[in-house]
Amino acid sequence: MVDGTGNPWFRGDIGIKDGRIVKISKISPDAEAKQVIDARGMVVSPGFIDIHSHSDLPLLVDGLAQGKVRQGVTTEVIGNCGFTLAPLMSKMAKEDLKNELEEFGLELNWETMDEYLNLLQKQGVSLNVVPLIGHGIIRKSVMNYDKRKASNEEIKKMRQLVRECMEAGAFGITTGLIYPPSCYADLDELVDLAKVVAHYGGFYATHMRNESAELYQAVEESIDIGRRVGLPVQISHHKVCQPDHWGEVDRTLKLMHRVRNDEGLDVTCDVYPYIATATGLSAVIPEEYHEGGKEKLLAHLKDPATRKILLSILETQQGPRGWHNLFISSVKTEKNRTAEGKDVQTLAKERGISPADVVIDLLIEEELAVGMIRFAMCEDDVVRVLTDDLAMVGSDGGALAIDGPLAKGKPHPRNFGTFPRVLGKYVREEGVLTLEKAVQKMTSMPAARLGLMQKGILREGLDADITIFDPATVKDMADFKNPLQYPVGIFHVIVNGTIVVQNGEHTGKKPGKVLRKS
Repeated sequence: MVDGTGNPWFRGDIGIKDGRIVKISKISPDAEAKQVIDARGMVVSPGFIDIHSHSDLPLLVDGLAQGKVRQGVTTEVIGNCGFTLAPLMSKMAKEDLKNELEEFGLELNWETMDEYLNLLQKQGVSLNVVPLIGHGIIRKSVMNYDKRKASNEEIKKMRQLVRECMEAGAFGITTGLIYPPSCYADLDELVDLAKVVAHYGGFYATHMRNESAELYQAVEESIDIGRRVGLPVQISHHKVCQPDHWGEVDRTLKLMHRVRNDEGLDVTCDVYPYIATATGLSAVIPEEYHEGGKEKLLAHLKDPATRKILLSILETQQGPRGWHNLFISSVKTEKNRTAEGKDVQTLAKERGISPADVVIDLLIEEELAVGMIRFAMCEDDVVRVLTDDLAMVGSDGGALAIDGPLAKGKPHPRNFGTFPRVLGKYVREEGVLTLEKAVQKMTSMPAARLGLMQKGILREGLDADITIFDPATVKDMADFKNPLQYPVGIFHVIVNGTIVVQNGEHTGKKPGKVLRKS
């Protein structure tokens, strides 16, 4: 048994009743039980908590959360990188989401955070859900895609929306400062909204403004927000995405440690165990062209004069990073289905055009609905962050599946393999983490960040969220060529005392709860 605290493993039995752990000791073989799981030779640990997920929409599509519970995840934190599905207080915010929902045959029948969370709980989920507030949707609800400083009245409206979300049970606010419209916010705006979150005891999580040449400055800005407001800071998927700056995470981690030690500011980070990023292809288009929303961006791309300018920008800014490192992970139409899984350089050769032309053509033809994967980090940096005492594990992925509506394209393998990969590759094979430390980074560390005192540790009286795996065989099977594969070695997953995964197969149960911060 590995209890999640980082302490050495020990042998014992666990008794569960009414969703709680009622006993941890040697239990008599004569004791009565409705069901017994023989876990001899396996590790029994707290259920994994994915501190950084993007399951906001996938959980509405399919509450079974197959791709996550089969990894041993029992609690999912949604609303990261400034993206969430509520609140929706402008026509543009609603229209943008309606287009996404149509792909899955879903209707938009909520506006507020409270209504969204109620719907999620009513439909049922197989794991627990922790909601965060996306700054991007807050700004879009008040200012659409306007690239300018918010007025005092607009700040007031955004603060009210944040307040309503916190009162609905959100645990904090997140920013995606490379994505419009979140990237249009200045420091004053972020501080003003963070003050509301601090009042309710929440925290600030951020996909920072820069993860390459200005990584250090971006971490400084994130820390400054926490410093000015007095609230904890979570650096999302900490990494550096440009070869010229690999190794810079050593400086930023030292900065985080120094701030904790000298100032007493609670700053931590999360990391996923891969050297490739994933996001929408439209992210390669400079932020100024996103002003006004999706229709304006498409108009820019279709305009011959603007296209010429953008081709030059893409070749200058993206070309040096290697077009062979940028892969198309998903498209919307059958016309471009063969592009999925191919790098842009290969597509350029196949189509007889430049790589930059491929990018713009795909964005136009797919109406911006193109996913990309980019190989941008180095293994040394991944290990450096993963093994740091301030880092916890987060997938940066969604609760996808290997079949059905959530099995589309060639998604990043982190959606299916993050947690087993840490246990198999970095614990068993490479030995850069002890088993106890790895489990701690997946359980009690994120539970402490979230303030979930009933989760993340195996202890009598706490929630029975439990993952049982074989340390000798646990392994991620998903890779970049064939990502739609569940891991192996995760045998049983228990959520709130109910078995959700048994002998490696989903039971179809949905005992998860939408958790709300009191």
